[in-house]
Amino acid sequence: MTAPDFADILAARRRIAAHVRRTPLERSAALSSRLGGEIHLKLEHRQVTGAFKLRGAANALLALPEARRRAGVTTASTGNHGRALAHAARAAGVPAVICLSRLAPANKVAGVEAMGAEARVIGESQDEAMIEAERLVAEEGMTLIPPFDHADVVAGQGTCGLEIVEDLPDVGTVLVPLSGGGLIAGVALAVKTARPRARVVGVSMTRGAAMAASLAAGHPVEVREEETLADSLGGGVGLDNRVTFAMVRDLVDEVVLLDEAEIAEGIRWAYAAEGEVIEGGAAVGIAALLAGKAAPRGPTVALLSGRNIDLGLHRRVICSDTPWEG
Repeated sequence: MTAPDFADILAARRRIAAHVRRTPLERSAALSSRLGGEIHLKLEHRQVTGAFKLRGAANALLALPEARRRAGVTTASTGNHGRALAHAARAAGVPAVICLSRLAPANKVAGVEAMGAEARVIGESQDEAMIEAERLVAEEGMTLIPPFDHADVVAGQGTCGLEIVEDLPDVGTVLVPLSGGGLIAGVALAVKTARPRARVVGVSMTRGAAMAASLAAGHPVEVREEETLADSLGGGVGLDNRVTFAMVRDLVDEVVLLDEAEIAEGIRWAYAAEGEVIEGGAAVGIAALLAGKAAPRGPTVALLSGRNIDLGLHRRVICSDTPWEG
């Protein structure tokens, strides 16, 4: 499979326009004052399913021929992609089976089921859940729509980058949550095509950051998944990665890793200073700025990728008066 190009992102925007929300880009007065720069927040957690994943899932599903849609779709997910694919499948009248590992939070499993798809919890990691999804393809004829390593998925996520450069044409830095690379690959392609000098920074957690480890090794590697506040950033990149590893390697300027206390501080800041409830994986851009691990160069955007956090966990994080240790 070849990587998408900018024309594919433009085509994706036309394809999914009726199915996704154009999310706001808002200046953060609090972060701008604290950091002495112009800091904006891309409020992608306000997307229809509560996360950016709907863009890529909808684009990949709608690009399928009708015969393949009728046979149904499947995927492996840490939660948000599964919910997005379930939503897109229900809208298109397509059967869907979403495979999740036992590390997926209960609220995200429930979110998949609420969309009318079958949530199949299996295995101890996203890679093990993917084995079940691949079995459904081989034995039951379903079509696999992976969470990140797919040209149509990446192109769909790239529409978020289009919106950023349209709303902030002089953007200098974009901070993007980094997991398997689907979001940052699409955003980086869109942003750097429109503004080649802009910097794109990937932000992940120290606990099991597969793409960061793969970039350091020079090729995709396996890592052990660990529990983390940034659960949506868990999972591997796939040893046979065909699209996102090379795009991230070639387009992303820097990767920053955060510990659990820093991620917790990002969640707290989003709630207390911005009035936004977001999950740990969405808070990493804010967290990297607060921790001084990412420097704003020019007008800067932190992409808030999702809001699907367990509310009990959110309450514990924001009410904690001691450093969060996870």
